[in-house]
Amino acid sequence: MHIALFGITGTIGSRIAAEALARNHTVTGVVRDATRATDIDPRITLAVGDVTNPADVARIVRDADAVISAVGNTRVPAGTAPVPLFARAAHALLAGTRDAGVKRLLVLGGAGSLEVAPGVAAVDTPNFPDAYRGDALGQRDALAVYRSDEARDIDWTYISPAGMIAPGERTGVYRTGGDAMLFDANGESRISAEDYAAAMIEELEQARNPRRRITVAY
Repeated sequence: MHIALFGITGTIGSRIAAEALARNHTVTGVVRDATRATDIDPRITLAVGDVTNPADVARIVRDADAVISAVGNTRVPAGTAPVPLFARAAHALLAGTRDAGVKRLLVLGGAGSLEVAPGVAAVDTPNFPDAYRGDALGQRDALAVYRSDEARDIDWTYISPAGMIAPGERTGVYRTGGDAMLFDANGESRISAEDYAAAMIEELEQARNPRRRITVAY
């Protein structure tokens, strides 16, 4: 399968690319600045484009079988205001994939919109870190875009990681859920970036959850 991957230079995007290559998929990695993509696997074709520009998206993904957006956090403390990047990317990805005739879209989502109690999202709790609140609210806005009528003809899947995601071991063992945050026996919500990537490509291959949000955790 030919995958167009936005956010390939990020911590999670790079692991998604590695997982896809290990499963013999073809990857086109999309970057805004090619000078920053110095450690890309030579098997990956690089393309330069802006994930918030529908024309760029359409141009780059036209020959792809599926699109993955691994655009992650902004790494800039944003207070409580939503970061607009994620919703802008959602609109552009939907329009661009539609124009290119690509039906399958998978998105690295946020964990902040996951429920930690019935009807209570993590981002709305008092102890949610201020440094990540803007990103979490922005990711929630993006999820609303995917759940709207705007995405009616695209087979999207929005995959939220566990509450904590970091580089680690690829075990190939994880659980999937829906809108509720998953916790392990110790009360922790966590997943390695490697196992998140495995879950992402597994979902791509199996297409078990079109047009819905899922979460992945141990």
